[in-house]
Amino acid sequence: MQTYCLRLTPGEDLKQALQTFAQAQALEAGIVLTGLGSFTQASLRFAAVSEATVIDRPLELIALSGTLSRHGMHLHGAVADAQGRVYGGHIMPGCLIRTTAEIAIADLPHLRLDRQSDPQTGYLELVVESL
Repeated sequence: MQTYCLRLTPGEDLKQALQTFAQAQALEAGIVLTGLGSFTQASLRFAAVSEATVIDRPLELIALSGTLSRHGMHLHGAVADAQGRVYGGHIMPGCLIRTTAEIAIADLPHLRLDRQSDPQTGYLELVVESL
């Protein structure tokens, strides 16, 4: 298993930066080991809600988890505001880095993670293949 550590910089979009990384590494199966940092705004899709909610104020990224590959990703995160309120959900485009994001990713070389439309859920769902 190979591991990577990334630092994202101010203004970068978390999801776009991780997709660019997965493409550049030709990553077939990765998992987020940890992620923390700060956002100027976060875009989260909450449970059973179809649209993202944008939280437009400084936030701390206190947790990040998920799977990623060059074929797509599924990320969840938790953020906290200046009053300590915590919001969590599905990470969407529009989570913009304020000062930094420090992310550790593990590559699982014996697997391929893909995303395919699931007629039951209506979402692109995980498909795991052994290599």
